[in-house]
Amino acid sequence: RKSCVVVRSRLVCFADPSITHLSMSTDRLRVGVLGATGAVGQRFIQLLASHPWFVLHALGASGRSAGRTYAEATHWLQATPMPQEVTGIMVDECAPSSGKFAECNAVFSALDSNVAGDIEAAFANAGIPVFSNAKNYRYEALVPLLVPQVNPDHIHAIAKQKAAGKTGFIVTNPNCSTTGLVVPLKAIDDKFGIEEIVVFTMQAVSGAGYPGVASMDILDNVIPYIDGEEPKVEKETRKILGALGEAGFVDKRIRVSAHTNRVAVLDGHTICVSIRLRNKAGPAEVKEALRTYVSDAQRLGLPSAPEVPMRVTELQNRPQPRLDRNEGQGFTVTVGRVRGGCDYDEDPDERASFDVRLTLLVHNTILGAAGGSVMNAELAKAKGYL
Repeated sequence: RKSCVVVRSRLVCFADPSITHLSMSTDRLRVGVLGATGAVGQRFIQLLASHPWFVLHALGASGRSAGRTYAEATHWLQATPMPQEVTGIMVDECAPSSGKFAECNAVFSALDSNVAGDIEAAFANAGIPVFSNAKNYRYEALVPLLVPQVNPDHIHAIAKQKAAGKTGFIVTNPNCSTTGLVVPLKAIDDKFGIEEIVVFTMQAVSGAGYPGVASMDILDNVIPYIDGEEPKVEKETRKILGALGEAGFVDKRIRVSAHTNRVAVLDGHTICVSIRLRNKAGPAEVKEALRTYVSDAQRLGLPSAPEVPMRVTELQNRPQPRLDRNEGQGFTVTVGRVRGGCDYDEDPDERASFDVRLTLLVHNTILGAAGGSVMNAELAKAKGYL
């Protein structure tokens, strides 16, 4: 039997009727946002303002913003108006004892990595769970690098953090490109196994934060280097697709080679991938694996989870950022141009280096950043950790 409930203006059906109370609960958890005035912080505000499980209770920023209302302290960058319910909230400093943060059930961190480490640790040590978009704790042995549509079982590393003596905990989400990349990779790896991938990214300017890349650097140009990005994609992919063991995480044995590039697009990272499979399969089989893949995020009916984690398009000129980045309200990865490893067959004895190629698109500031953290917190609540 299934039971259904309306969540954020859409019908969500649950395979397990016992969990529908999560979405119907009137007892929303109090949450805060660290780095609330920045670009990613504003995405958090957008996504949390009407959330059925969480209510914005505290907003934190630097000392120069503290003591002012959110409307006074923020240069609003989003395409939709600032939510009315946050305009009068007083901005606090980013400390667990500051203002209303002590009353929060959890906080979301949009802090720059230069300051995130100590602040996030302070909240976790004060017993306040942290869902972080920053890179500081992504590779810690007991900290999950979580994408609920890919590795939801990694959420149970929270129990290991608590067993190690922490009263709070930290959960991280990956780099924005990695987040989109691992969704189709998970479906393909589950079905056929993956030995090696080569990744080529075309990353939007919003991924650099605000004000980001100077206009005279990016207009009429492509920048073939993003500081620190390639190691993130290569390392994070292996951890996410890996397993949670007794002593922590064990990376997946996959060779990953990444090329990252900044392009003159506002939102939406486009990623081209070549894949060597362990068990050979053709494009039609790979498309079927992508189309039929369902994750726990869908089964649990998490409020931010789209109806499908991926949409596969047959159009030869898609996906495109401007046309496809808002698929599933920014939470669905669009996959296209699924084809064989090469386009020539002159020598039947000469095997292509790779078995399948594809192009994917991820909304880098929704699924790839703030939205990913929000879905992580939803999964933590659904699994009883909040």
